[in-house]
Amino acid sequence: MAEICYFGGLVHYKSPSLPLSLHSLFRSKKPHYYNSTSLMAECLSSSTVEPPSLLVFSGGTGFNGVVEELKKLTTRVAHVLPVSDDGGSTAEIVRVLGGPAVGDIRSRCLRLSDESTSEALAVRRLLGHRLPIDAHQAKKDWYDIVEGNHSLWDGVSRPYSETIRAFLIYFQNEVMLTDTEKHVFIGFIFDHIGNFFFAGARIFFQSLDAAIFLFSRVSEIPCDSLVLPVISTNDRLTLGCELQDGTIIRGQNEISHPTTGTTQTVDKRHCSTSALPSKIKRVFYMSSEGNNLLHEVFPPVNPTVLEQLRSVDCIVYAMGSLFTSICPSLVSTRNKYVVQKWWITKFVLLLNGSQDRETSRFTASCFVTAIADALNRTHGDTNIRLKNPTYIDIQEHHFCVQPGYYINTLLVPKDGEIAVDLKQLSEQGIYDVVSISFLHLFPSLCAQQTLTVTSTLLQRVVESVGDPKHGILFNPSSLINTLAGLVE
Repeated sequence: MAEICYFGGLVHYKSPSLPLSLHSLFRSKKPHYYNSTSLMAECLSSSTVEPPSLLVFSGGTGFNGVVEELKKLTTRVAHVLPVSDDGGSTAEIVRVLGGPAVGDIRSRCLRLSDESTSEALAVRRLLGHRLPIDAHQAKKDWYDIVEGNHSLWDGVSRPYSETIRAFLIYFQNEVMLTDTEKHVFIGFIFDHIGNFFFAGARIFFQSLDAAIFLFSRVSEIPCDSLVLPVISTNDRLTLGCELQDGTIIRGQNEISHPTTGTTQTVDKRHCSTSALPSKIKRVFYMSSEGNNLLHEVFPPVNPTVLEQLRSVDCIVYAMGSLFTSICPSLVSTRNKYVVQKWWITKFVLLLNGSQDRETSRFTASCFVTAIADALNRTHGDTNIRLKNPTYIDIQEHHFCVQPGYYINTLLVPKDGEIAVDLKQLSEQGIYDVVSISFLHLFPSLCAQQTLTVTSTLLQRVVESVGDPKHGILFNPSSLINTLAGLVE
């Protein structure tokens, strides 16, 4: 019987003994628990001024580019990510071994990992390595890594190398034990070593939380930074969406970046796919075999996410795929934990700089409406599931509220493609919009409406950068400086 300590508690289960190197790794430093209270006390005991605390709802791509800059402001950040991605680098792992998709979790962990020593850089380089797209070379690289002969092991000490190799070997054994039609290794070309390590740890521990804990220890993530799956599960999750014309689309990849044939590589350029035939009405989780609304399921939200919602200074809805990266984390979140703090917390929406397949023809207020709809959803009640009532009664636990209670600040990248419709935003209760000069963009609108535009507001500009793959993006430094001004 193994006993694993994480999230501040003990979880017991039957499993093989831990690798000896894992005991060595755990003894090498102070224990790292995911209990947020003890984490904060330990990390801040030597500091008199606490940096701001944030909770960020994001996907695995859009927000990654600003993580390094965010660490300069604060490491007290809870990163909440979905685990329903059925495309990209983890698609084949999910197909063969089942379980949740960990690619976004792995990607964020690597972005947060330590870079202060040569060994930390070596571990990060190893776990971030992607196998070649050529099948023969990918197989050769993989076996060199598993056998410990690859140059990527240079600079990695024995405790770390033995721990990482143990779970890579465990992953390979699990693949070979599956049905013979599935375990052809060619399916894992162009995947990350970190995904294999993550999958091996998850299967070994039978726990996604334990796998994140181990990955965090190995990559030395700051002790007050949390990477949290919005749904803590060891099962596969399937995302579905309902379009306004009644069409049901199954699978996150089919919604956002559909592919043709059996190719594994997903083109995630913002202009790589055509718009959907109809706007998305809502997203929801489906049973593994379902294909219509009768197969909707309601997995419980990770309790640690709820704990963090009650304690942070600022909640950020990050830029990225609105319906497949942000909303999947909101449809499971108990919105009462957000609403109960609306008068003392900053709620910031980072508006995308470019349109994509999911948000074609959207304005800024459309993004706000989608987020409010996701948080207001009432399970099984089609009459109020997608409405935004005008009341809020915390004592009576009525939490279907106006958008302004969920978002009170909107950050817009300079020269972004998405129209900022100020009149509609003000009607939704959002009056703090940080962008380039409104008088330059909407002179007549600013003169007519009651929205107060101060000189201070006009001076707060969030600079942007152009990216050939993702379009207009926030300049990381400008974005974090603006966030700092909001929360400090």
